[in-house]
Amino acid sequence: MSESNTPADDALSQQTIMDIVSAYQKSRILLTAYELDVFTLLGDDSKTPDEVAKKAGTDIRAMDRLMNALCAIGLLEKKEGRFSNTPLTSRFLVKGKATFMANLMHSSNQWKSWSTLTEAVRCGTSVAKSRIEEREGQWFGAFISAMHWRGSQQASELVSNLDLTGVSQVLDVGGGSGVYAMAIAKAREDIEAVVLDLPDVIPLTKYHICREGLTHKVRAIVGDYEKDDLGSGFDLVLLSAVVHINSPAANNTLFRKCFQALNPNGQIVISDFIMDESRTHPARGALFALNMLVATAAGDTYTEGEMRSWLEEVGFCEISRRDLSSGASLIIGRKRPA
Repeated sequence: MSESNTPADDALSQQTIMDIVSAYQKSRILLTAYELDVFTLLGDDSKTPDEVAKKAGTDIRAMDRLMNALCAIGLLEKKEGRFSNTPLTSRFLVKGKATFMANLMHSSNQWKSWSTLTEAVRCGTSVAKSRIEEREGQWFGAFISAMHWRGSQQASELVSNLDLTGVSQVLDVGGGSGVYAMAIAKAREDIEAVVLDLPDVIPLTKYHICREGLTHKVRAIVGDYEKDDLGSGFDLVLLSAVVHINSPAANNTLFRKCFQALNPNGQIVISDFIMDESRTHPARGALFALNMLVATAAGDTYTEGEMRSWLEEVGFCEISRRDLSSGASLIIGRKRPA
């Protein structure tokens, strides 16, 4: 203890550290309950751990302890040995409700990769058994659900920050569910969009487009932006949550492909975390840089200066930035008129 610190000061500092260290316990309790459908099995009723365990296919005593812990952290209520959802979990964690947070399964999938952080820092790249670039099937389903959930909340703000004057053909590269492409297509009757993504993603894209009734305005095509050309004749190319997956060299190549795909006076729109020069703000971006370390070969979050330099190098001009309420930002560049 330093001379200027009191025992109370030291206790406070130690508790701050311990709160951070033990935060994983609450996260793991919530994610395990989510994986086992505890909240959905409870629904609007009250049940005993025995009843929930039988439906979830788990050990009864272990389920009892899990549900007690959920009650202790405020995610369940308990009365006379029976458990029920709180208003919070009833609204957001019960499958079938419009407000269900489908994004949490992706968070659960991230648990294993984040557990490799120490080794990833030693090695400088992902050491997880499968990187984002190599995953398929069920992982993609959870990932696209998470991105669609997030995008549904942010799409209208993104569109409101775009100048769609003269835009009729849009390409959404790595567009996932197509949530942003659909929002742009809805903005004006004459706008059509194409969503390009990997083979395992496109069936999910088509599902969402069909559900929105936009098959006449939005198409989904299979493509790999790392290997394939992006076509031509587009007035706007969108890269949402794509740049952070790539290395600087890969982004330079991708921006060049986008430039070639655009008509004269066309726009490239990048939506991502944009770091300040210290690389510590926004805080979510600094944490997300580690998410890319554990999950990708060379992904990272980048500064505005880096983005500008790559865009200018391939020929973009009139580069501007617009910050969004989500903590992400838009970087927009134009291809010079003919």
